Amino acid sequence: MRDRLVILEVVARPLYWIILAASVWVLFTGHNEPGGGFIGGLVAVSATVLWAVAHGSQAAERRLPLGDAVRLAAVGVALAALSGVHSFWGAEDFLTHAWGSLPLGFTSLKVSTVMVFDLGVYLCVWGGLAGYSLGLLGLDEPKEGGA
Repeated sequence: MRDRLVILEVVARPLYWIILAASVWVLFTGHNEPGGGFIGGLVAVSATVLWAVAHGSQAAERRLPLGDAVRLAAVGVALAALSGVHSFWGAEDFLTHAWGSLPLGFTSLKVSTVMVFDLGVYLCVWGGLAGYSLGLLGLDEPKEGGA
């Protein structure tokens, strides 16, 4: 039987969202520098592990964006791979990224397929390491609905 840590359960609710917001901030601010997607994914994993310690690994897996760590990692790999496909149309090397500018009226926003790649890495790291961590944390937990 798992002992309840009431203080951790209460603190985990807002802290989970704060950590996820920090991971998205790292993802977006690091996309022009090495490591934005990878480090952001690691921060997101820490939010998932916090929720698993407070509420159980099965509850933490249900909170993942697609409800399954393997699915999340697979979508991440697909996004990262798709970000380089456009380079084949231009007869360039794979993962040669396209850059553009999105006019917003008062300013313009630089956009690139690099951000799609970083988002794929972010989701892949989050899904892969969250699945591994939740599997380890769930070893001593009873299965839901079972004896």
